[in-house]
Amino acid sequence: MSNAPRIFPAKERGAALLTVLLLVAVIAVLAAHGIDRLAGATKLASNSRELSQAKSYLIAAESIGMNAAEDIVSVSPGRTTNFGGWNGKEQSFPVPGGIINAALSDGGNCFNINGLVRGQQEIWTANQQGVAQFARLMELLDVPGGDAADIAASVTDWIDSDNIASPTGAEDQYYQQLEQPYRTANALISDVSEIRAVKGVTPQIFEALAPWLCALPEAALSPININTLRPEQAILLAVLSNNGPDLVRTRQFLASRPANGYADLNDFWAQPFVAGFEATSEVQAQTKLTTRWFRLDMSVQMQSAYVAERALVDAGRKPARLVHRQRGDAL
Repeated sequence: MSNAPRIFPAKERGAALLTVLLLVAVIAVLAAHGIDRLAGATKLASNSRELSQAKSYLIAAESIGMNAAEDIVSVSPGRTTNFGGWNGKEQSFPVPGGIINAALSDGGNCFNINGLVRGQQEIWTANQQGVAQFARLMELLDVPGGDAADIAASVTDWIDSDNIASPTGAEDQYYQQLEQPYRTANALISDVSEIRAVKGVTPQIFEALAPWLCALPEAALSPININTLRPEQAILLAVLSNNGPDLVRTRQFLASRPANGYADLNDFWAQPFVAGFEATSEVQAQTKLTTRWFRLDMSVQMQSAYVAERALVDAGRKPARLVHRQRGDAL
């Protein structure tokens, strides 16, 4: 019997080689896919860690902001001013792996959308002074007067406790007839974006209004601090007037404010310019010398994570407390 090695035909040798090469190719593809999946999982884990770290940094920044608000109030208990340039000034703090950007500003120098109503124990009725100021704000932002009055009435109906629409407003009956029906809140607004659901508030009108609005957790007229209101915020002072003062003159008046601010509200309202507002006692009482509400605008930038936050701080209590926070790209 011959022990000579078996010689495979050339066709069989070629098929075997092709099979081996095909197996190698398949294994290479699987290996590449596995490596890619592993790299993706590693990246996701890294991003998750950085996002978690960024949120932890924001919590730390909140604490720093609350302490800063307390310090500002305690330095001068009877008069909060812009001394030190803190109001709206952005500061950056390097941290391991990233950087925190934060700005503290007077959170009461805005139009409090919840000032459209008054009341207690969750029973809200229209505050006509707030309604008039809201309409005036929109007119100063070039919203036609008729539309401004209708929107002011509709937002008031959205908040108030009854289900009776004002002559130019809207209650459940209007919204229930829409293609996608819904109901009014009948409660204080927690975030100004809520008014986008109100009759008459178009995206263009909301975009114009949003920078000037806030939703303080109280049914009260906007607590404007005449000592911290910046000239570029002159429109918030102008809405207190029944005579529609010129915004340029209002800015000039704020720019000429005493360096240490006003020590007495009577001194402020005795100034010839604001005396021309013919403001009622209710309106005069809504102006303040001190600040209770502070706004924190913060962001954390990491290598592969970015988180932004806006928070509202109540410095009227000791210690100061965080009453609202919002995170997201909308900020």
